[in-house]
Amino acid sequence: MRETYYAGICWGARKDSAEECARRAEAYFHLLSRCDPIYTRWFEQADSRKKALQLRFEPTAETFTRFFKKRTYQEGRDGFMLWVWTGHEEGHGGLATLRCGSAAEFVPNNCLLYLPKEEPEEERVLQVDVLAQVLRAMVLAWEPDWGFITSGDFRDSLSPQGIAGTFVGWLTYFSRRRGEVPPLPEPVRVQPVEDQGTLLLLTPERLTASNPEHLALGQRVQEVLHARGLLEPVVSRRPAT
Repeated sequence: MRETYYAGICWGARKDSAEECARRAEAYFHLLSRCDPIYTRWFEQADSRKKALQLRFEPTAETFTRFFKKRTYQEGRDGFMLWVWTGHEEGHGGLATLRCGSAAEFVPNNCLLYLPKEEPEEERVLQVDVLAQVLRAMVLAWEPDWGFITSGDFRDSLSPQGIAGTFVGWLTYFSRRRGEVPPLPEPVRVQPVEDQGTLLLLTPERLTASNPEHLALGQRVQEVLHARGLLEPVVSRRPAT
């Protein structure tokens, strides 16, 4: 069975207004559009593909402000939600989800992007230079605590519970607030993301859970980072009642 990949970032309680979330969303989709042509068109979701394809929108701050002021896109007393897609046939584009503006203590704000799983888009997007741009777009727009790009299988192999902040992916981002990334074994590479944090790349080739060398490398790196306190949950786990 083929592995599928996705990108994500998470951050703790941050009660941003609809206007602030909309400004960040505009920046995110603008930066994402530079990563690959599939990210230049966006549609709202609907009950059917035919209806959804009639809901194309321009990803501007004005558009997102309008969305976030509708009950459909609001979550509880604070916070906003968004689910949009690229309009492609299944597997050829992507779905983006967003939870932002929430001051909830036990559930992180997050932004997820499900990557293509069919050719030719999969081969084009799942290149480390493109993926690094995708994760940088997320980071620069949302200023998260932690982020990643990985396959679901690789995540489950290293962290069955998949708690945000506690595992490494093919690419992993650490905010400066989390601490300094220590020296890591070859072939791992690290690079700064502006003045916000550090981007870590495990291997330049496609990372897979079916490759025992990749799993061993991920486990070694995860152990080093955990010992340095860099792999703590983004938000505290809900206390037992």
